[in-house]
Amino acid sequence: MHSHEVGAAPTPTTRLDPDAEDGWEVARPLGGTSLDGVRMAGFRDRVAAGLDMRVIPQPAVIVVIGFGADPVTVESATGHQPMSSLVASLSPGRARIRGERVECVEVCLSPRAAYALLGVSPRELYGSVTGLGDLWGQHERRLREQLTDATTWQERLTLVDEFLKKRAAGAPSMSPEVAAAWDTIVARRGRIRVGDLAASCGWSRKRLWSRFSAQIGLTPKRAAMLVRFDHAARALRAGESAGDVALACGYADQPHLHRDVLALAGCTPGALAGRAASAR
Repeated sequence: MHSHEVGAAPTPTTRLDPDAEDGWEVARPLGGTSLDGVRMAGFRDRVAAGLDMRVIPQPAVIVVIGFGADPVTVESATGHQPMSSLVASLSPGRARIRGERVECVEVCLSPRAAYALLGVSPRELYGSVTGLGDLWGQHERRLREQLTDATTWQERLTLVDEFLKKRAAGAPSMSPEVAAAWDTIVARRGRIRVGDLAASCGWSRKRLWSRFSAQIGLTPKRAAMLVRFDHAARALRAGESAGDVALACGYADQPHLHRDVLALAGCTPGALAGRAASAR
C-alpha cells in the first residue's frame, strides 16, 4: 500500500454487503474516507459464527474498534488478554484473536497515517497487538460509546471518520525522506537494497536506518521484507504454487520464501495459503 499525505476528501457514504464473509455483515464507505492512507469497514457477526484467526503481518497498521457487548481475546506470547479495541503493528508478532458476537469497525492505516494518528512512536508498538485504550485513553472509550449508540453503519463510519480527522489536525508529519523511502519500497515490492534506498533520499545508511525505524517502526530491511512477504502471501492465498511465487516475488529460491514466511507468519507457505491475513 502506498502511503499518502493526510488530507481532505469527500465524506463517505456506505455500501452494505449483508451476505459477505460467511455470515458476516460488512459495511464499507463508498468513495473512501476523509484522510489519505486510511481505509475502514464495519463488521458484524450476523450468525454467531465466532471469530478465530491468526494475525498475519502486512504493510498497514490495523486498528479494530469494538462496540459489541463482548470483548475479543488476544492470545500472544504475553498471555491471554481481553480487549474491546486493539491495534496490530506492522510486525505484530505471533498472535491469535478469538471472539463471539463481534461487532466492530476496522481501520487500516498506512505507515504515514499511523504516524500521524496513533499518538505514539511506531517503534513502541513493534511486535505487539496492543489495547487501543492504552493509546487513546478516554477518547477511545467515548468513541466506542458513540458507536454503540449509533443505529446505522453510515453513522458509525462517519463517527470514526470525523474522529480521525480531529486527531489529524495538528498531528506530526512524517519526514519527506522517510515517506519517500517507504513509497519506494512499496513501488518496488520490497526488491531494493538499503544502500540504494539511502542514496535515493540523499542520506547515509545509518541516518536512514535511524529515522526510518523511528517513524515507520521497522528497519528499512525489515520493511522491504514485509512488503515482499505481503505480495507473496496474496499470491499464495490466490492458489499460486510456492515455486512460482518465489520466482515472481524476487526470492532467491523456494527455501528462501519458506524461511521468510515462517519468520513473519509462523507457518509454512502451504499453511498460509488457507489463512486470512488480517482481522476480518
